[in-house]
Amino acid sequence: MRFLPLVFLAAMVSLPLWMHDQYLLHIFITTGIFTIAAMSLNLLLGYTGQLSLGHVAFFGIGAYTSALTALGFEVDIFALHVVHEPWPAIAGFALAIVVAGLCGYVIGKLSFKVRGAYFVIVTISFAEVVRLVALNWVQLTQGPLALNNIPPFTLGLPGLGFHTLWDKVSSYYLVLAVAAAAYVLIKRLVGSRIGRAMVALKENESLAISVGIDVTRYLVLAAVVSAALAGAAGSLYAHYVKIIDPEIFLFIYTVTMVIMVVTGGKGTLAGPIVGGLIFGFLPVIVRSFARPEVQWMLYGLLMMLIVFVLPQGIVPALERRLAAWGGAGQARVRRLAAPDPVVPGERR
Repeated sequence: MRFLPLVFLAAMVSLPLWMHDQYLLHIFITTGIFTIAAMSLNLLLGYTGQLSLGHVAFFGIGAYTSALTALGFEVDIFALHVVHEPWPAIAGFALAIVVAGLCGYVIGKLSFKVRGAYFVIVTISFAEVVRLVALNWVQLTQGPLALNNIPPFTLGLPGLGFHTLWDKVSSYYLVLAVAAAAYVLIKRLVGSRIGRAMVALKENESLAISVGIDVTRYLVLAAVVSAALAGAAGSLYAHYVKIIDPEIFLFIYTVTMVIMVVTGGKGTLAGPIVGGLIFGFLPVIVRSFARPEVQWMLYGLLMMLIVFVLPQGIVPALERRLAAWGGAGQARVRRLAAPDPVVPGERR
């Protein structure tokens, strides 16, 4: 089990070497991007127990920040005329992480004073406000006309040359690298003292407070890291599809992230990855034999089946089954290795 992530990573690295279907590679890229977003949501939902139904706002903020940084813009803010010349796409990626993280900090500071349904309402309202800004600030975002011709990433080092990621294979490896970095970051975070404090807040907030854990501090930190990772995913999305509009803030994208987390197993590192792969490729499979209305019915039935049969998600169920098999195997080995019982009066 300890080496399973490395085996999975090696399989993903080798995938473009033997799979030459460009459409399937495109599905892997988009699935990887939304899996990163789902991993970021899992940090809030799975490890702190806070359900954010406006998480797509950070995804969209990252996409627009990165796109506008790379395209440049002219905008009038009150009496000030601001002109921004185009910067490299990699600078937009960095700014997307920073801006989304700052927005996560502000929303965390404001909304973590409330809990439960009130927190959900705040996050949904924030996402809707951001969508309306993107739709109506036409001078900056082009509104419904969309930002197009977004340049791809150019990576390299001075003296060693640069490579522009025009093809799908290069984009795939970039998304895979960011996903791996996000996985390592989240793993290190949740395995640290900070992560244990977050889990303590989720399990029993009153007890956590009584032992001196600062609730707001750790929840805001989780919100900042979660928003920053979602912004990184949004940046990858913008530079891959090369066109974005206010529909990127649609509620269905948040629902998709929640489904990936819940079905895979919230509060587990592998849960969003498993859920992302299932619901990334399920539409491709179902589309081949079912009409659109039937597809939604099948999605709903699958969700109901997973919730009823595996209420804690796929990954926790597999972990319990493997642990049971391992425990049974060890017990059998101990029985075989144990000496035969001595019967009183029997000579050995």
